[in-house]
Amino acid sequence: MRSSKRWTCVIATAVTAPLVAVPGTAEAAGPSRVAAAGPSGVAAKSAYLFDSTAKKYRWSRAADTRRPIASITKVMTAIVVLRSGKLDRKVTVKQKYIDYAVRQGGSMAKLRAGDKLTVRQLLNGLMLPSGCDAAYMLADVYGPGWRGFVAKMNKTAKSLGMTRTKYANFDGLPWPSATSTSSTARDQAKLGHYAMKRADFRSVVARRTYKLKAGGGHHAYSWINTNRLLGSYKGAIGIKTGTTDAAGYSLMFAAKRGKRTLTGIVLNSSTTTEQVRFTDAAKMLNWGFGARTAQILRVPPVPAGANVD
Repeated sequence: MRSSKRWTCVIATAVTAPLVAVPGTAEAAGPSRVAAAGPSGVAAKSAYLFDSTAKKYRWSRAADTRRPIASITKVMTAIVVLRSGKLDRKVTVKQKYIDYAVRQGGSMAKLRAGDKLTVRQLLNGLMLPSGCDAAYMLADVYGPGWRGFVAKMNKTAKSLGMTRTKYANFDGLPWPSATSTSSTARDQAKLGHYAMKRADFRSVVARRTYKLKAGGGHHAYSWINTNRLLGSYKGAIGIKTGTTDAAGYSLMFAAKRGKRTLTGIVLNSSTTTEQVRFTDAAKMLNWGFGARTAQILRVPPVPAGANVD
């Protein structure tokens, strides 16, 4: 999808609200009370905000409705790889990884066949430009074979208590069907909280760009993060964008101010305007941080050569 080159401005209204404890289900305080106390103007069909510092639920909408999650799937892909280790071993790019991404029409890290890259380098190609070629390569190597890898993704989800999540592939593209890979806002917020506890994961998703000079058996690469909340929202530290026709423009996000870290997700903020997911996240974060003054979020235009995902 093409992105608008205009800057989008939105006034995010700040409202303070107490933490809501989680005695069994996060919405134990009651749906009407939660909705009334939450941030205004959030467009997403599903959303969830979690205080990762206090380990408390803050606000949600349709938290347990299963939806396709597009490339937010790659958060789990990265976690399975990181948990497996051996990040500095070199692996060789095969033409089939490139052909797959082209055939599926997925976002690409534009890997070159024959290049030898470390897994650590590939993780940047996976998460920043949302490379489906990098995702297939990592799944193939760590499965071994992509089917074995997807089984590991689902096993990891189960171990994390993500009871309403199913991964059908390694990148969130709409196959075998548009909704084969699906999850909920609650499950994905749980995954985001878990992932951001890892320093090796945080270091990747916090990068706005990653450049790799030619040498050591590979071409030069330059990757730009699709998450434009980084650099435009004060305290933003990650995590991952995602979009397909069925999933709409979605975003898993995290921000830190002072000693507090908030983690959240918006699913299907819009099917037409990709900036809305970023302004949705800003509204939720401002409310969660209890900002005392209204803040204008300027979502920058898509950088030249960058993917929109």
